[in-house]
Parts: sequence; C-alpha cells; structure tokens
Amino acid sequence: MEVRPGANPADVKNYDTDRLRHDFLVQDLFVADEIKTVYSQIDRIIVGAATPAAKTLTLEAGAELRAAYFLERREMGIINIGGNGTVTVDGKDYKFKYKDGMYIGMGAKEIKFASDDAANPAKFYFNSAPAHKTYPTKLIKPQGTPSEDVVIIKDENKVELGCLEDANHRVINKYILPGQVESCQLVMGMTALKPGSVWNTMPCHTHDRRMEVYLYFDMPEDAFVMHYMGEPQETRHIVMRNEQAVISPSWSIHSGSGSRAYTFIWGMVGENQDFDDMDGVRNQDIM
Repeated sequence: MEVRPGANPADVKNYDTDRLRHDFLVQDLFVADEIKTVYSQIDRIIVGAATPAAKTLTLEAGAELRAAYFLERREMGIINIGGNGTVTVDGKDYKFKYKDGMYIGMGAKEIKFASDDAANPAKFYFNSAPAHKTYPTKLIKPQGTPSEDVVIIKDENKVELGCLEDANHRVINKYILPGQVESCQLVMGMTALKPGSVWNTMPCHTHDRRMEVYLYFDMPEDAFVMHYMGEPQETRHIVMRNEQAVISPSWSIHSGSGSRAYTFIWGMVGENQDFDDMDGVRNQDIM
C-alpha cells in the first residue's frame, strides 16, 4: 500500500508539474491479477483497484492499517468498469456487470474478487473510508429489479445537468448516499458526459467539509482530460489519461475539460454527506 501525506494550499501553489503529479495523481491502478491501493492522509481515504484475471484476489489489510482485516474499522464502495465478475463478501457471492456498484459495511472480514473471463477481466475500482458503525452490504445497479441485497439507483438520483452549448451536458448517477445506500461517511457515484461535451463540474466549487477523488475512464489511448485543482485564485492543472485517479483536498477545486467526452467516478469522504453542500465559485472569479 502506498501512503500519501496531506497537502497545505500555501505549499501546493509552489509545486511544479512533477510534484503535483507525484502527490495527487494515482496511476497504474488496474494491473492484471493484482490489488493496488493508495492510502491518502487527506481524510484517510484509500483509493484502490482489484483486477482479477487468471486468479481470484483476496483483499488484505496490510501493515499500514494495523488491523486484523481491511474493513475492521472501515467501509468500502466499489464500481466495476470492466468485464463481468464476482465480489465475495464473507462467503456470499455478488455478481457484477459493467458499471454495477457495491457498498460493503464495516466488519466484513473476507473480500474476494474474481472475473468471469480472464480475457475480459472485471476492473473493481474502490474507495474506502474510516467507519464508526456497520451498515448493510448492498449491490447497486443502474437499472433492474431490487431485492433484499440489491438496490436500483432511484430516478431522483439520476440527474441530468448542463447543456451542449456550454459543453457540459452530463448525467450524474448517485450510487452511495443517504436515502439510497446508507454509509458512515462515504458518498460515491458516476458522471457520464454526453457526446460533444467535455467539461465536468463547471462552474466549479470547493467543499470544506469533505475531500474528493475522481477516476477518469471511458477514454481512448490518445485522449486526455485537463484536470484543474488548487484554490480558486491559485489554480493548477494535471493532465489525466484513461483509468487514472486524482486526489482533491477539501480546499481545492476539482474540475476538468477533456479532448472528448468521458466518464468519471467520484468518491467523497468527510464529515458531511449532503451532496449539495458546496461552496460555489463564479467563472469570473477563477484565476
């Protein structure tokens, strides 16, 4: 497990490109038959991915957590961006298709990842946060029929925003949040841009009560996203490629413009789960 320190805005405004990428960019998450994890000391989030191909992968706590098992004091959200697969939680199998998600509550001891087809492996992207209470484990699907263990994303949590004229026409799918899938502090979802739109989260915002991580995907090899970060009057950028993540401290904006449309997963951790609790920044105030 890689450990990343916190970040002070007074220091970050002096970072060069290499330092920005070293501290905030998360690369090479999806490696066949490996679980990759990055522990950020910013609100103690763990960003990771499991890519089972020829074998089943078991999530271990690692020495960094000083825990008997990974979710001894934590909760986790998962979204699959690859082929079909299975997540097994304490002996119970949950079948995943593309863009299916999951919430696993604190206390789950054994978590395993497997793919249906080694040639088209599942890509299980996850965020994990410290937890103080156990909530039920749920499989989350964009559509289908709900059951005791399966939650279907509600219509009110599929939000269409923006317009093509502003190049920010997009659909937000909220997977984990109060009123749909309960958690201690983790909020998680996915935003897909419509063809011809390239801007996300613009006008931009900050939220002092929680940090956020983006994972950009659904991009061809030659595409990129210019991800903007920093204080609103001290903005910086990081060039993002397909299936790369970026860490955003609570004081930082987090917005992007791509060379073409793309999709991104967002995960938030902090003391406030109110999705609309944001400190907006006017376009004319960005520097």
